[in-house]
Amino acid sequence: MKNAREVPAVTSLPQSPRDESDHRVRRYALTMSIRIVCFGLMVLVQPYGWYTWVFGISAAVLPYIAVVFANAGSDSTETAAESPRRELDAPAPAPLDGPTAPPQVITIHEGRRDR
Repeated sequence: MKNAREVPAVTSLPQSPRDESDHRVRRYALTMSIRIVCFGLMVLVQPYGWYTWVFGISAAVLPYIAVVFANAGSDSTETAAESPRRELDAPAPAPLDGPTAPPQVITIHEGRRDR
Protein backbone atom coordinates (compact mmCIF):
# COMPACT_ATOMS: atom_id res chain seq x y z
CA MET A 1 0.00 0.00 0.00
CA LYS A 2 1.39 3.38 -0.96
CA ASN A 3 1.88 6.09 1.60
CA ALA A 4 -0.77 8.76 1.29
CA ARG A 5 1.22 12.01 1.43
CA GLU A 6 -0.72 14.92 2.76
CA VAL A 7 -0.21 18.23 1.06
CA PRO A 8 0.69 21.00 3.54
CA ALA A 9 -1.32 24.21 3.60
CA VAL A 10 0.53 27.33 2.52
CA THR A 11 -0.26 29.14 5.76
CA SER A 12 1.43 26.47 7.87
CA LEU A 13 4.72 26.40 5.96
CA PRO A 14 7.81 28.06 7.45
CA GLN A 15 9.24 31.30 6.08
CA SER A 16 11.11 30.95 2.78
CA PRO A 17 14.91 30.82 3.03
CA ARG A 18 15.30 34.04 1.01
CA ASP A 19 12.89 35.96 3.28
CA GLU A 20 14.54 34.57 6.39
CA SER A 21 17.99 35.51 5.10
CA ASP A 22 16.85 39.04 4.24
CA HIS A 23 15.35 39.41 7.71
CA ARG A 24 18.57 38.24 9.36
CA VAL A 25 20.71 40.61 7.28
CA ARG A 26 18.45 43.56 8.15
CA ARG A 27 18.61 42.67 11.85
CA TYR A 28 22.42 42.41 11.69
CA ALA A 29 22.72 45.73 9.83
CA LEU A 30 20.45 47.46 12.36
CA THR A 31 22.47 46.15 15.30
CA MET A 32 25.76 47.19 13.69
CA SER A 33 24.31 50.64 12.95
CA ILE A 34 23.48 51.00 16.63
CA ARG A 35 27.10 50.00 17.37
CA ILE A 36 28.42 52.75 15.10
CA VAL A 37 26.18 55.28 16.84
CA CYS A 38 27.41 54.09 20.26
CA PHE A 39 31.03 54.36 19.14
CA GLY A 40 30.43 57.88 17.79
CA LEU A 41 28.69 58.96 20.98
CA MET A 42 31.54 57.52 23.03
CA VAL A 43 34.04 59.69 21.17
CA LEU A 44 31.99 62.85 20.66
CA VAL A 45 30.01 63.33 23.89
CA GLN A 46 31.93 65.62 26.25
CA PRO A 47 32.69 65.72 29.21
CA TYR A 48 33.59 62.08 29.65
CA GLY A 49 31.69 60.29 32.39
CA TRP A 50 29.97 57.03 33.24
CA TYR A 51 27.92 57.16 30.02
CA THR A 52 31.17 57.11 28.02
CA TRP A 53 31.83 53.67 29.49
CA VAL A 54 28.28 52.55 28.67
CA PHE A 55 28.71 53.62 25.04
CA GLY A 56 32.15 51.95 24.87
CA ILE A 57 30.97 48.67 26.35
CA SER A 58 27.93 48.71 24.05
CA ALA A 59 30.16 49.31 21.02
CA ALA A 60 32.38 46.38 22.11
CA VAL A 61 29.55 43.91 22.89
CA LEU A 62 27.10 44.64 20.06
CA PRO A 63 29.07 42.75 17.34
CA TYR A 64 28.76 39.53 19.36
CA ILE A 65 25.05 40.15 19.95
CA ALA A 66 24.52 40.95 16.26
CA VAL A 67 26.16 37.70 15.14
CA VAL A 68 24.28 35.59 17.68
CA PHE A 69 20.92 37.13 16.70
CA ALA A 70 21.69 36.83 12.98
CA ASN A 71 22.59 33.15 13.30
CA ALA A 72 19.64 32.36 15.55
CA GLY A 73 17.13 32.65 12.71
CA SER A 74 13.78 34.34 12.80
CA ASP A 75 11.66 31.57 14.32
CA SER A 76 12.95 28.90 16.66
CA THR A 77 9.63 27.06 16.94
CA GLU A 78 8.80 24.33 14.49
CA THR A 79 5.48 24.60 12.73
CA ALA A 80 3.58 21.46 11.90
CA ALA A 81 2.17 21.36 8.40
CA GLU A 82 -1.60 21.24 8.29
CA SER A 83 -3.41 19.42 5.55
CA PRO A 84 -5.79 21.53 3.48
CA ARG A 85 -7.90 18.42 3.03
CA ARG A 86 -9.06 18.49 6.63
CA GLU A 87 -12.80 18.75 6.54
CA LEU A 88 -15.01 20.59 8.95
CA ASP A 89 -18.35 19.22 10.04
CA ALA A 90 -21.10 21.39 8.64
CA PRO A 91 -24.28 21.86 10.62
CA ALA A 92 -27.38 20.18 9.26
CA PRO A 93 -29.55 22.47 7.13
CA ALA A 94 -32.56 23.92 8.84
CA PRO A 95 -35.87 22.43 7.72
CA LEU A 96 -37.91 24.65 5.43
CA ASP A 97 -41.40 25.66 6.49
CA GLY A 98 -44.18 25.11 4.00
CA PRO A 99 -44.01 24.18 0.33
CA THR A 100 -40.96 25.30 -1.55
CA ALA A 101 -41.28 27.10 -4.86
CA PRO A 102 -39.17 25.81 -7.73
CA PRO A 103 -36.22 28.06 -8.49
CA GLN A 104 -36.55 30.41 -11.42
CA VAL A 105 -34.43 29.33 -14.35
CA ILE A 106 -33.58 31.71 -17.16
CA THR A 107 -32.74 29.97 -20.39
CA ILE A 108 -30.95 31.74 -23.22
CA HIS A 109 -31.14 30.22 -26.65
CA GLU A 110 -28.44 31.36 -29.00
CA GLY A 111 -28.42 30.72 -32.65
CA ARG A 112 -27.36 32.17 -35.94
CA ARG A 113 -30.11 33.83 -37.88
CA ASP A 114 -29.12 34.99 -41.35
CA ARG A 115 -31.79 36.57 -43.52
